[in-house]
Amino acid sequence: MGIFSRTRDIVAANFADLLDKAEDPAKMIRMIILEMEETLVEVRASAARTIADQKEMRRHIAKLDDLQTNWTEKAELALSKDREDLAKAALVERQKATDMAEQLRGEVGVLDDSLRAAEEDIAKLQGRLREARSKQSGIQTRIDTANNRFRLRDMYAGPKTQEAFSRFGELERRADEAEGRAEAMGLGVSKSLEEEIAELRQSDRVDEELAALKRRLGSKQEG
Repeated sequence: MGIFSRTRDIVAANFADLLDKAEDPAKMIRMIILEMEETLVEVRASAARTIADQKEMRRHIAKLDDLQTNWTEKAELALSKDREDLAKAALVERQKATDMAEQLRGEVGVLDDSLRAAEEDIAKLQGRLREARSKQSGIQTRIDTANNRFRLRDMYAGPKTQEAFSRFGELERRADEAEGRAEAMGLGVSKSLEEEIAELRQSDRVDEELAALKRRLGSKQEG
């Protein structure tokens, strides 16, 4: 397939249909972008060769134009010396140079048309490449977002998280058992003198607070 026909195929391609039919849309868009980038490089290289060919042809045309002028001068010189045969031969050579220059100008014109078509193809291809890269970015964003959502959901509702939380019950049970063992160690053990006095002080404070509360209530009722 030629470069320009492949370019037209890519430009005319329906990306949406290609992605819908693809098993792996991300892989498909990468392949499309790679194909377009390679084609763009080839089209530009072909255009560069065409421009080089044109420059070479124009140089030849300039030389042929100079040659035509030279043969014209020679024909005039021959006529001035009454050498019509030489003048005629010079004019024949001038005509050959003229014909060759015209042929090259025609070829340059064809290359001009080719370059204009290449320029249009490059512009269209660059537009499609931007479109493909935009779709690639959108697809990658969706993939990244989905992966992040999956990781978050797995973190707060996944089996590992559920298993970890189920172990909190076991830890609480172990804490209860440890506290129970500590409390059991104190069963049947007589209180020390300091502990008994502290309890008395605590009881006195409770009695004082109760008496004060009763006085406040009585004052309110009398009022």
